[in-house]
Amino acid sequence: MTMELRHLRHFLAIADEANLTRAAARLHLTQPALSRSLRQLEAHLGVRLADRSTHHLRLTDAGHAFRARAATALAAVDAALDPSRLGTWPLRLGHAWSALGTFTTPLLRRWRQTHPDTPLELLRIDDRGAGLTAGKADAALLRGPLPEPGLRSAYLLSEDRVAALPDDSPLAGRAELTLADLADQSVTLNTVSGTTSSELWPPGRGPSATVRVGNTDDWLAAIAAGRAVGVSTAATAALHPHPGVTYRPLTDAPPVPVFLAWTDPPSHPAVADLAALAQEVTRQQPPAG
Repeated sequence: MTMELRHLRHFLAIADEANLTRAAARLHLTQPALSRSLRQLEAHLGVRLADRSTHHLRLTDAGHAFRARAATALAAVDAALDPSRLGTWPLRLGHAWSALGTFTTPLLRRWRQTHPDTPLELLRIDDRGAGLTAGKADAALLRGPLPEPGLRSAYLLSEDRVAALPDDSPLAGRAELTLADLADQSVTLNTVSGTTSSELWPPGRGPSATVRVGNTDDWLAAIAAGRAVGVSTAATAALHPHPGVTYRPLTDAPPVPVFLAWTDPPSHPAVADLAALAQEVTRQQPPAG
Protein backbone atom coordinates (compact mmCIF):
# COMPACT_ATOMS: atom_id res chain seq x y z
CA MET A 1 0.00 0.00 0.00
CA THR A 2 1.45 3.37 -1.02
CA MET A 3 1.21 5.97 1.71
CA GLU A 4 -0.34 9.31 0.80
CA LEU A 5 -0.77 12.64 2.54
CA ARG A 6 -4.34 11.69 3.37
CA HIS A 7 -3.05 8.99 5.70
CA LEU A 8 -1.20 11.63 7.71
CA ARG A 9 -4.19 13.95 7.76
CA HIS A 10 -6.47 11.13 8.86
CA PHE A 11 -4.13 10.11 11.66
CA LEU A 12 -3.75 13.66 12.95
CA ALA A 13 -7.52 14.12 13.04
CA ILE A 14 -7.82 10.89 15.04
CA ALA A 15 -5.09 12.05 17.42
CA ASP A 16 -6.73 15.46 17.88
CA GLU A 17 -10.23 14.12 18.46
CA ALA A 18 -9.25 10.94 20.39
CA ASN A 19 -12.38 9.45 18.88
CA LEU A 20 -12.94 7.77 15.52
CA THR A 21 -16.53 8.95 15.18
CA ARG A 22 -15.70 12.61 15.76
CA ALA A 23 -12.60 12.41 13.56
CA ALA A 24 -14.63 10.84 10.74
CA ALA A 25 -17.24 13.59 10.99
CA ARG A 26 -14.54 16.26 10.93
CA LEU A 27 -13.05 14.75 7.77
CA HIS A 28 -16.44 14.03 6.16
CA LEU A 29 -15.61 10.32 5.99
CA THR A 30 -17.36 7.21 7.18
CA GLN A 31 -15.95 5.63 10.32
CA PRO A 32 -15.06 2.36 8.52
CA ALA A 33 -13.10 4.30 5.88
CA LEU A 34 -11.17 6.17 8.57
CA SER A 35 -10.47 2.95 10.50
CA ARG A 36 -9.18 1.38 7.29
CA SER A 37 -6.84 4.32 6.69
CA LEU A 38 -5.43 4.02 10.20
CA ARG A 39 -4.84 0.27 9.76
CA GLN A 40 -3.04 0.89 6.46
CA LEU A 41 -0.75 3.43 8.11
CA GLU A 42 0.00 1.09 11.01
CA ALA A 43 0.74 -1.76 8.60
CA HIS A 44 3.13 0.44 6.65
CA LEU A 45 4.98 1.57 9.78
CA GLY A 46 4.89 -1.84 11.43
CA VAL A 47 3.66 -0.44 14.76
CA ARG A 48 0.35 0.13 16.52
CA LEU A 49 -0.36 3.86 16.70
CA ALA A 50 -3.58 3.80 18.73
CA ASP A 51 -5.32 1.51 21.19
CA ARG A 52 -9.02 1.65 20.41
CA SER A 53 -12.11 0.00 21.74
CA THR A 54 -15.83 0.67 21.65
CA HIS A 55 -15.52 3.22 24.43
CA HIS A 56 -12.15 4.92 24.04
CA LEU A 57 -9.16 5.64 21.79
CA ARG A 58 -5.69 6.36 23.13
CA LEU A 59 -2.41 6.92 21.26
CA THR A 60 0.38 4.47 21.99
CA ASP A 61 3.92 5.69 22.71
CA ALA A 62 4.70 5.10 19.05
CA GLY A 63 1.57 7.07 18.14
CA HIS A 64 2.67 10.06 20.19
CA ALA A 65 6.12 9.99 18.58
CA PHE A 66 4.65 9.68 15.09
CA ARG A 67 2.15 12.48 15.72
CA ALA A 68 4.96 15.04 15.94
CA ARG A 69 6.61 13.72 12.78
CA ALA A 70 3.34 13.73 10.85
CA ALA A 71 2.49 17.27 11.92
CA THR A 72 5.94 18.53 10.88
CA ALA A 73 5.72 16.82 7.49
CA LEU A 74 2.27 18.18 6.73
CA ALA A 75 3.24 21.69 7.79
CA ALA A 76 6.19 21.59 5.39
CA VAL A 77 4.01 20.38 2.51
CA ASP A 78 1.32 22.98 3.21
CA ALA A 79 3.92 25.75 3.31
CA ALA A 80 5.50 24.59 0.06
CA LEU A 81 2.13 24.55 -1.72
CA ASP A 82 0.91 27.90 -0.33
CA PRO A 83 1.02 30.41 -3.24
CA SER A 84 1.05 33.35 -0.82
CA ARG A 85 4.39 32.18 0.59
CA LEU A 86 6.11 31.63 -2.73
CA GLY A 87 8.35 34.67 -2.37
CA THR A 88 9.72 33.48 0.96
CA TRP A 89 11.50 30.46 -0.54
CA PRO A 90 15.25 30.97 -0.23
CA LEU A 91 17.04 31.37 -3.54
CA ARG A 92 20.10 29.10 -3.44
CA LEU A 93 23.13 30.52 -5.26
CA GLY A 94 25.92 27.99 -5.67
CA HIS A 95 29.60 28.60 -6.36
CA ALA A 96 32.61 26.33 -6.35
CA TRP A 97 35.12 28.97 -5.28
CA SER A 98 35.39 32.75 -5.00
CA ALA A 99 31.68 33.38 -5.71
CA LEU A 100 31.57 36.63 -7.73
CA GLY A 101 34.91 37.89 -6.52
CA THR A 102 34.88 41.49 -5.34
CA PHE A 103 31.33 41.85 -6.63
CA THR A 104 30.03 39.25 -4.16
CA THR A 105 29.22 41.65 -1.31
CA PRO A 106 27.63 44.30 -3.57
CA LEU A 107 25.41 41.61 -5.11
CA LEU A 108 24.30 40.22 -1.75
CA ARG A 109 23.60 43.71 -0.37
CA ARG A 110 21.68 44.85 -3.44
CA TRP A 111 19.61 41.67 -3.41
CA ARG A 112 18.69 42.19 0.23
CA GLN A 113 17.62 45.76 -0.56
CA THR A 114 15.58 44.91 -3.64
CA HIS A 115 14.15 41.52 -2.59
CA PRO A 116 13.80 41.63 1.22
CA ASP A 117 11.21 38.82 1.23
CA THR A 118 13.39 36.32 -0.67
CA PRO A 119 16.57 35.29 1.18
CA LEU A 120 19.59 34.71 -1.05
CA GLU A 121 21.67 31.80 0.26
CA LEU A 122 25.27 31.68 -0.99
CA LEU A 123 26.46 28.06 -0.97
CA ARG A 124 29.97 26.81 -1.71
CA ILE A 125 29.63 23.41 -3.38
CA ASP A 126 32.79 21.75 -4.61
CA ASP A 127 31.82 20.43 -8.01
CA ARG A 128 32.09 21.74 -11.54
CA GLY A 129 28.43 22.77 -11.64
CA ALA A 130 28.47 24.30 -8.13
CA GLY A 131 25.46 22.20 -7.16
CA LEU A 132 23.27 23.36 -10.06
CA THR A 133 23.15 20.12 -12.03
CA ALA A 134 22.74 18.11 -8.81
CA GLY A 135 19.69 20.10 -7.71
CA LYS A 136 21.48 21.61 -4.72
CA ALA A 137 21.33 25.18 -6.09
CA ASP A 138 18.76 27.20 -8.04
CA ALA A 139 21.45 29.22 -9.82
CA ALA A 140 25.22 29.06 -9.88
CA LEU A 141 28.20 31.29 -10.52
CA LEU A 142 30.34 29.36 -12.97
CA ARG A 143 33.72 30.02 -14.55
CA GLY A 144 34.72 28.72 -17.93
CA PRO A 145 32.50 26.53 -20.15
CA LEU A 146 29.15 25.45 -18.77
CA PRO A 147 29.37 21.91 -17.33
CA GLU A 148 26.34 20.51 -19.18
CA PRO A 149 24.23 21.36 -22.23
CA GLY A 150 20.71 22.61 -21.70
CA LEU A 151 21.53 25.20 -19.05
CA ARG A 152 20.62 28.84 -19.52
CA SER A 153 23.17 31.48 -18.60
CA ALA A 154 23.90 35.19 -18.42
CA TYR A 155 27.44 36.41 -19.06
CA LEU A 156 28.69 38.64 -16.24
CA LEU A 157 32.38 39.45 -16.74
CA SER A 158 35.83 38.08 -17.53
CA GLU A 159 38.50 37.66 -14.88
CA ASP A 160 42.24 37.94 -15.47
CA ARG A 161 44.36 34.99 -14.47
CA VAL A 162 46.98 35.11 -11.76
CA ALA A 163 49.81 32.87 -10.64
CA ALA A 164 49.74 31.68 -7.02
CA LEU A 165 53.20 31.09 -5.58
CA PRO A 166 54.75 30.02 -2.28
CA ASP A 167 55.73 33.29 -0.64
CA ASP A 168 59.40 32.22 -0.52
CA SER A 169 59.53 31.39 -4.23
CA PRO A 170 62.01 33.45 -6.30
CA LEU A 171 59.13 34.17 -8.69
CA ALA A 172 57.18 35.89 -5.92
CA GLY A 173 59.56 38.85 -6.10
CA ARG A 174 58.56 39.67 -9.68
CA ALA A 175 55.78 42.11 -10.55
CA GLU A 176 54.23 39.90 -13.22
CA LEU A 177 54.75 36.51 -14.82
CA THR A 178 54.06 34.53 -17.98
CA LEU A 179 53.01 30.94 -18.46
CA ALA A 180 56.55 30.11 -19.56
CA ASP A 181 57.82 31.20 -16.12
CA LEU A 182 55.78 28.36 -14.58
CA ALA A 183 56.68 25.69 -17.14
CA ASP A 184 59.52 24.20 -15.08
CA GLN A 185 57.42 24.15 -11.89
CA SER A 186 55.05 21.61 -10.40
CA VAL A 187 51.53 23.02 -10.81
CA THR A 188 48.63 22.11 -8.56
CA LEU A 189 45.32 21.51 -10.35
CA ASN A 190 41.86 21.52 -8.79
CA THR A 191 40.42 18.70 -10.88
CA VAL A 192 36.94 18.89 -9.32
CA SER A 193 35.94 22.52 -9.83
CA GLY A 194 38.95 24.42 -11.16
CA THR A 195 39.38 25.98 -14.61
CA THR A 196 43.12 25.31 -15.03
CA SER A 197 44.52 22.26 -16.80
CA SER A 198 47.78 21.37 -18.52
CA GLU A 199 46.11 22.45 -21.78
CA LEU A 200 46.51 26.07 -20.71
CA TRP A 201 50.15 25.84 -21.84
CA PRO A 202 51.24 25.39 -25.48
CA PRO A 203 51.84 21.75 -26.50
CA GLY A 204 55.14 20.45 -25.18
CA ARG A 205 55.70 23.46 -22.94
CA GLY A 206 53.48 22.60 -19.99
CA PRO A 207 54.40 22.17 -16.33
CA SER A 208 57.03 19.63 -15.33
CA ALA A 209 54.62 17.89 -12.94
CA THR A 210 51.14 18.31 -11.49
CA VAL A 211 49.68 17.95 -8.01
CA ARG A 212 45.97 17.12 -8.14
CA VAL A 213 43.56 18.35 -5.45
CA GLY A 214 39.78 18.49 -5.06
CA ASN A 215 39.01 21.94 -3.65
CA THR A 216 40.36 25.45 -3.12
CA ASP A 217 41.47 24.82 0.47
CA ASP A 218 43.70 21.92 -0.54
CA TRP A 219 44.93 23.92 -3.54
CA LEU A 220 46.08 26.75 -1.27
CA ALA A 221 47.64 24.33 1.22
CA ALA A 222 49.72 22.67 -1.51
CA ILE A 223 51.04 26.03 -2.70
CA ALA A 224 51.77 27.39 0.78
CA ALA A 225 53.67 24.19 1.62
CA GLY A 226 55.92 24.71 -1.39
CA ARG A 227 54.74 21.58 -3.18
CA ALA A 228 53.61 23.46 -6.30
CA VAL A 229 52.53 26.74 -7.85
CA GLY A 230 49.00 27.40 -9.11
CA VAL A 231 47.00 29.34 -11.66
CA SER A 232 43.63 30.88 -10.88
CA THR A 233 41.70 34.10 -11.43
CA ALA A 234 41.89 37.53 -9.82
CA ALA A 235 38.80 36.67 -7.76
CA THR A 236 40.77 34.01 -5.91
CA ALA A 237 43.48 36.52 -5.04
CA ALA A 238 40.82 38.91 -3.71
CA LEU A 239 38.78 36.44 -1.68
CA HIS A 240 41.39 33.88 -0.63
CA PRO A 241 44.41 35.67 0.80
CA HIS A 242 46.79 33.24 2.48
CA PRO A 243 49.83 34.02 4.66
CA GLY A 244 51.97 31.55 2.71
CA VAL A 245 50.79 32.44 -0.81
CA THR A 246 51.70 35.33 -3.12
CA TYR A 247 49.61 36.18 -6.18
CA ARG A 248 51.09 37.72 -9.33
CA PRO A 249 49.41 38.67 -12.67
CA LEU A 250 49.85 36.29 -15.60
CA THR A 251 50.18 38.54 -18.63
CA ASP A 252 49.73 35.99 -21.43
CA ALA A 253 47.06 33.69 -20.00
CA PRO A 254 43.54 34.05 -21.45
CA PRO A 255 40.90 35.52 -19.12
CA VAL A 256 38.15 33.35 -17.66
CA PRO A 257 34.49 34.17 -18.38
CA VAL A 258 32.07 34.19 -15.45
CA PHE A 259 28.41 33.26 -15.93
CA LEU A 260 25.29 33.04 -13.85
CA ALA A 261 23.67 29.77 -14.90
CA TRP A 262 20.35 28.09 -14.13
CA THR A 263 18.20 25.20 -15.29
CA ASP A 264 15.45 25.54 -17.87
CA PRO A 265 12.81 25.82 -16.56
CA PRO A 266 14.21 27.54 -13.46
CA SER A 267 13.71 25.88 -10.09
CA HIS A 268 12.94 29.22 -8.40
CA PRO A 269 10.77 32.06 -9.74
CA ALA A 270 13.30 34.76 -8.75
CA VAL A 271 16.21 33.41 -10.84
CA ALA A 272 15.57 35.87 -13.68
CA ASP A 273 15.66 38.77 -11.20
CA LEU A 274 18.99 37.52 -9.84
CA ALA A 275 20.48 37.28 -13.34
CA ALA A 276 19.43 40.84 -14.15
CA LEU A 277 20.79 42.18 -10.87
CA ALA A 278 24.09 40.33 -11.23
CA GLN A 279 24.57 41.84 -14.68
CA GLU A 280 23.73 45.29 -13.35
CA VAL A 281 26.15 45.01 -10.41
CA THR A 282 29.07 43.76 -12.51
CA ARG A 283 28.43 46.36 -15.18
CA GLN A 284 28.04 49.43 -12.97
CA GLN A 285 30.31 48.89 -9.97
CA PRO A 286 34.07 48.70 -10.52
CA PRO A 287 35.74 45.87 -8.62
CA ALA A 288 37.74 46.81 -5.53
CA GLY A 289 41.46 47.14 -5.93
